[in-house]
Amino acid sequence: MGLDTPDMKELLEPSLPIQYGDQAGGNHVGGPRHLSAVLPALSACLGVPVATDVHPSAKALQEALGLPDARSVVVVLVDGLGFWNLVSRQGHVPYLRSLLSEPINQRPLYTSLPSTTVAAMGVFGTGTSPGLTGMTGYTQLNPDTGQLGQMIQFRGAQDPERLQRRPTVFETLQAQGVRVTSSGLPRFRDSALTRAALRGGEYLAHNHSRQRLLAACQAARQPGLTYLYIRDVDKVGHHSGWEGEEWVAALEATDAQLAELHRRLPAGTLTVIVADHGMVEADPDQRIDIAQDPELNREVRLVGGEPRAVMLYLDQRADPKVVAARWRERLGERAWVLTRDQAIERGIFGPVDVRIRPMIGDLLVLAGDRVTLVNSADQTDAATRLPGVHGSWTRLETQIPCLIDLV
Repeated sequence: MGLDTPDMKELLEPSLPIQYGDQAGGNHVGGPRHLSAVLPALSACLGVPVATDVHPSAKALQEALGLPDARSVVVVLVDGLGFWNLVSRQGHVPYLRSLLSEPINQRPLYTSLPSTTVAAMGVFGTGTSPGLTGMTGYTQLNPDTGQLGQMIQFRGAQDPERLQRRPTVFETLQAQGVRVTSSGLPRFRDSALTRAALRGGEYLAHNHSRQRLLAACQAARQPGLTYLYIRDVDKVGHHSGWEGEEWVAALEATDAQLAELHRRLPAGTLTVIVADHGMVEADPDQRIDIAQDPELNREVRLVGGEPRAVMLYLDQRADPKVVAARWRERLGERAWVLTRDQAIERGIFGPVDVRIRPMIGDLLVLAGDRVTLVNSADQTDAATRLPGVHGSWTRLETQIPCLIDLV
């Protein structure tokens, strides 16, 4: 039986509890139904369980997620494919729809907060949390310079290995003699994001998506872990929105790739399909420009993060509680405003290393509904008007698929 899509109003409500639960379960960083649990759980499937600072028992994660033992595992990350984005367009994707018909695949996972690629890839690759990886958003404070660093290419940021010091699951598996193979674009082989979150193992580089798929299939013929990244859904979603025909076409092409992957993998291969975040269609009428609002701009030194999850770095003498109160009064129900202390106490960033704490904004502002919070003072006009956005804690953005397929 297929899944029905909830009302859009419901999908734009917060999906994560403000206070995270304990390690035993729940929809939080410490629980099994979280993106951080996927690679540790798969390590247990391979018989070489990898414990992390957030997940002490990889075997328990495997059991909680219902994953079988396997000699060869393929994990596919489809950038930007939220669980409810997928469910709402399941009529276009016969292979993914067949997986969604299975009860085990009808339970979404949760991604990191902020629900964005940088934070999520760090969480995915290390099995930990943004507060431990130091990868907290699209832009964040570089404590060495006092300025913002962009965290996709790490422009103006600390070196990847210096910032992100946690071992990756790939590194740990490789050190224990497990084959680890990544199949991706040539320019991502030694990219800053790869070095920070996905270092370890062999990287097979091909420009064409089908070559990358075939390389992954060939690698999977040997015991071990294979990682395949598919980016088109996110790329199209940002530039065209996820509710239109172009996004559907990208989703259909992705479904065709995944169906071919299924056909070509050797029998007994375990495939798990996940994503880093979902996506919201921005409403131009709900665009808020911080630079043009004196009440919002007052006592703010730097505007980091992204349009759905802004991190504000305040003037040295500013009181975060006072500024937070002013922002709450100004924005009302359009956003949730937390001080850094409140965000950390409520587990938004998971466990937080003392070294990472200053990199997190004095305030965290999570957008509601289809709101975007932009800063025209240092962002291009095009960047402030992207049709597809993510980063906040709505169900559309934070709930992601975990589709299990045993060939």
